[in-house]
Parts: sequence; structure tokens; C-alpha cells
Amino acid sequence: MKRVVVTGMGAITPIGLNTEEFWNSLKAGKTGFGEITQFDTTDFKVKVAASVKGFDGKNYMDPKSAKRMELFCQYAVAASKEALEQSGIDMEKEDPYRVGCAIGSGVGSLQAMEREHKKLLDRGPGRINPLLVPLMITNMAAGNVSIQFGLKGKSINVVTACATGTHSIGEAFRTIQIGDADVMVAGGTESSITPIGIGGFTALTALSSNNDPERCSIPFDKDRSGFVMGEGAGAVVLEELEHARKRGAKILAEVAGYGATSDAFHITSPAEDGMGAAMAMKNAVRDAGAALEDVEYINAHGTSTHHNDLFETRAIKLAFGRHAYDMKINSTKSMIGHLLGAAGAVEAIACILQLNHHYIHATVGLQESEEELDLDYMKGQGMHKEFNYALTNSLGFGGHNASLLLKKFKE
Repeated sequence: MKRVVVTGMGAITPIGLNTEEFWNSLKAGKTGFGEITQFDTTDFKVKVAASVKGFDGKNYMDPKSAKRMELFCQYAVAASKEALEQSGIDMEKEDPYRVGCAIGSGVGSLQAMEREHKKLLDRGPGRINPLLVPLMITNMAAGNVSIQFGLKGKSINVVTACATGTHSIGEAFRTIQIGDADVMVAGGTESSITPIGIGGFTALTALSSNNDPERCSIPFDKDRSGFVMGEGAGAVVLEELEHARKRGAKILAEVAGYGATSDAFHITSPAEDGMGAAMAMKNAVRDAGAALEDVEYINAHGTSTHHNDLFETRAIKLAFGRHAYDMKINSTKSMIGHLLGAAGAVEAIACILQLNHHYIHATVGLQESEEELDLDYMKGQGMHKEFNYALTNSLGFGGHNASLLLKKFKE
């Protein structure tokens, strides 16, 4: 199998519009929570979200292209642009059919659906936007990234709810490993802070019932009550090692292993014993040829829901045994909320930043955990620490589990 490395990263998040801003905010423990401004929340129980601030698609693409993209696609193009620029890939020197794209989105554009459904009810079917379908459907993030940057290789859209971003990177990793591409732009994107998005997750009792920005997203805390809706995108440039070496690319990290399983248990709840997620973690470590004891840090899915945080803790203990108590575990969602299909991609970027800067960020807002949640969740503040492996987990509705093992690059 070919070795696969990361040569570029791009992020659009509630705490930064590029990877540098994102990293500085993570170190500072800055949170992105605030009142929902996208619509009137008077009749809604949930009134807070983690919105992207100050984003203008025209800063990343020409205005005509931006106008023909919904926000989730604009975020994907913006993150991919940063990642490609950092990687130094020159598409004029590449075989475009060897450069692909795996950008996923959990739901696509709820905004387009709501907007055009209102037109249907108010003015009839003849007034529906002819571009509704290509504006709305989830694969258009990958489609638009491919079009914008001339990527003519494999272009796929993995949709596995909250595991989308991690699966997208994992499947891109496999694509390069087996020789189907030299380079893949991979990640996830989402923009679902809309009436039906907030209303639907509220009806499911998945969202936090606490509208205090300081206490709304508190993974692993005994007072957690649900996740906070976030939005944004994360993209990484994955590259076959020899291809990266030949062009003198700066290597940021190595993708060492990938594990994917299904709970086959429930449409929303993870398996109560954590076995599905545990197997995904163990498979990722085995795939890398590493020992369980080599893994010192986990970026948890850590959504701040009762079930996820408890069952993921059980999964970590199942996978790592006593070693689980020696590991550092944090949740980036404590600062950015849950970016749904983008979460895993942005969290993979957080892992790489922490690997390279020898620093593990805090789980912000965590004060006290209940008895069974007895691992080291980075309560209080971050810490400087040299480590070689970072494991990141994503668990999606439907029982989708995905884990990536990222490694500090060594020749």
C-alpha cells in the first residue's frame, strides 16, 4: 500500500476563517456560540448556534460562481482553496485525471429547500427556481470544488451524517493507497442553521436546552444537555508520498490508518456498549501497523449529548483497556459546536495542528463529569505535549462509525 500524507489544510469555522485563525482560537479556548441571527427564533426553544462570522463567498471565487452556489458549497470551495494554496499544487503541472475530490455534506442546502418550498406554496410550481436541484443536493460541494479547481479524477460525495467528513478523508486515503489517484482534496462542509434544521434537531431532543453561550456545549460534563448546531467546512490535500516528495512539498502529517464500522443498532443512538466505535478505533490503529499503546491522544466525537459522551467513553475503554486512563482526550465541539458533515474534517485539521504544535487544547466549559466518565478529558486548560499519533472519531446517525489515525510525519 502506498503511503499517504497531508500537504495542505483549509478551514472555515465559527472561530476562524482560515487554519491560522482556527488554531489561535483553539489555543485560546475561544468559543463561537451566540444568538441565532439567520432567522427569528421567537417561537423556538433553541436560540443559540455556532455560526460562521464575516464570511463572503466573493472573497474566494468570482461573484458569478458564488451566486450559483449555496452557502455549504461556498464554504467547501473556500476551505479547498486554502488547502490547495498551502499544498503548492500546480494543476498545470499535474495530470488532472489523477487529482480527485471527496467532499461530503450531511444535508446539502436546507436554505434552498425552505426558500423554494415557500414559493411553491405561495406562488405555485411555476415559480420554483430552475436551479433548485443543483443548488440543493449534497454532491454539489464536491462538484463545485472539482469545477473551480479543475480536478478531473475521482469525485465522490460520502454522506454518513455526522461521520461524513471523517469517512470522506478515509475514502480519499484509500483511493490514493490503492493507486486510483495521486492527490485527493478531501473533507466535509455544512450550513444547516435554518428554521427546519434547528426545529428538526430540537424535535429530536438532540440540541442543547441551555441557551447560555458559556454552558450550551459542554462535552463530558454532567450537566450536558445536547449539541449546539455549528457550520463551516474543512478540507485537506492528501497526496501519495512519492508524488509529494518529487515536487518538494512540505508534509504536514501522515494519514496512517482508517477504520469504519456500523453499530447496526439504532437510527440515532450509538450502541450502548460502544463496541462499534471501539472496533473502528482498533481497526484504524491496526491499519497503521501501530500498537494501541502508541496512541496518546484522541479527538473525541464528543457531542455534549448524554448518550454520545457516555457510550464513546465506553468505546474508548473497550478499545484501549487500561491504557485509556493514560490518554489525553478532548472535544473540539466544546468551542465550535457540531458541524455535522463538516465536523470530522475540521477535527482532523485540529489533530494535525495539535501534532505539529505539540499542544493539546482544552475541552472548554467542562467542569465536572459523572462517575462513569472518568477519563482525562482535558478539563480546565490545554497542555504542551510531544506526541506522535492522534486518533479522531466520528459517529453518525444510523450507526456509522469512522476513525482516522494521523501521525507526525517521519521519513
